[in-house]
Amino acid sequence: MKKFILGLKGPMTQIFNEQGEAVPVTVVSVEPNFVTAIRNLEKDGYDSVAISFGEQKESRISKALLGHLKKPFRYTREFRLEKPAEFKVGDEINLEIFEKGEKIEVSSISKGKGFQGAVKRWNFAGGRRSHGNKHAEREVGSIGAGTTPGRVWKGKKMPGRMGSDRITFKNLKVAGLDAENNRIFIKGSFAGKKGQLVEIKIK
Repeated sequence: MKKFILGLKGPMTQIFNEQGEAVPVTVVSVEPNFVTAIRNLEKDGYDSVAISFGEQKESRISKALLGHLKKPFRYTREFRLEKPAEFKVGDEINLEIFEKGEKIEVSSISKGKGFQGAVKRWNFAGGRRSHGNKHAEREVGSIGAGTTPGRVWKGKKMPGRMGSDRITFKNLKVAGLDAENNRIFIKGSFAGKKGQLVEIKIK
């Protein structure tokens, strides 16, 4: 059965394994999730399960979403499944479905960095720092493609908005579980700021 759950990213810390080695981990707070909807191919055109968690005021949720949830949850996400019939609306999903050492996928939104130049955004080398190169250390350089086609190619790497992208990290490991405090320890780091919604799943 496919495993998935939602949580909130916490700080990084370290724990010790059986060999006494320090392992860098990211802490994710995971409250019990609840199945709030089941989509099927016949009615909706695809198979998936929607899960939700977190308290929220009714005034902050649209009537359409409130009618779908029947209860004001703060976070809701869908996961595609081949056999959604394995779940029922109201089912609880918690950390008990995961085991230490399992490989997981973690998806989250990266930190927003605003408008950035090409050197930071695309790791361009920049211009020479030698004598005679005035105010051109971090310029993009030539962006044209000659007389033909006489324009800048679409998709050219240039300055612009950076960050706030959905990023998925694969093959991360569950380094530890703290069911008493609803926390999961994931080895290493992944994108997102503290408090960011995190999707954890195993295909």
